Amino acid sequence: MNDVVVIVQARLSSERCPNKMAKSFAGTTLSDICIQKILDSKIIPQENFYFSVYEPELVDIAHKHGINVFNRSKKSAFSEGTPLYEMYEWWNKLDYKYCVLISACAPFLKSETIDKFIKSYLNSDSDGMFGVIEKKNYFWNHNYELLTPLTEDCMNTKTVQKTYEAAHCLYAGKMSEIGNGLWMGDLNSGDVELFVIDSEFETFDIDYPWQFNVAEIYYKDSINAL
Repeated sequence: MNDVVVIVQARLSSERCPNKMAKSFAGTTLSDICIQKILDSKIIPQENFYFSVYEPELVDIAHKHGINVFNRSKKSAFSEGTPLYEMYEWWNKLDYKYCVLISACAPFLKSETIDKFIKSYLNSDSDGMFGVIEKKNYFWNHNYELLTPLTEDCMNTKTVQKTYEAAHCLYAGKMSEIGNGLWMGDLNSGDVELFVIDSEFETFDIDYPWQFNVAEIYYKDSINAL
């Protein structure tokens, strides 16, 4: 674990759901929720955890929790379509061999799942690991060609071949590879190990205002149920 840095990278300039990382969410914020889950981890040393942010509001949240801040550049926070080595500009500035990147947009992701992911990565021979959701469904490509073959004369999701969907919340890879434009490795070659997240609900990702509103309702209900 001494070779691994854990990073949450956030910004306020999201075009689809502006300010989502700092606006009120069930009496707290998405940033606060994510940070606290990492602080509750059983295996992540606090000194190995960085909040990579640019805006003062997010820096203040980090200081409230007493965690490390990587001062993200304005270019990284506001530019769209930047190369990996510019978006993840900490890759050659923090003295670690490996990185685990955790999305703060998944408020239902559990500390236990984060720890399980990191343990799997530490015990893996792969340079990269990516959180996914196991699916048993049918998919077509842009040419309307069926990608998941029929196993019977009709569609039957009980017997269909398994596929895996990106969960967009847990990532791991070598720091040095980011400089080569290969975060987690070559996704086309099959050399990135997939980590199946058991609960799809944990991977609920907030990209749009309607998702923010729905997640807030569920989060309030889960707090009230405790």
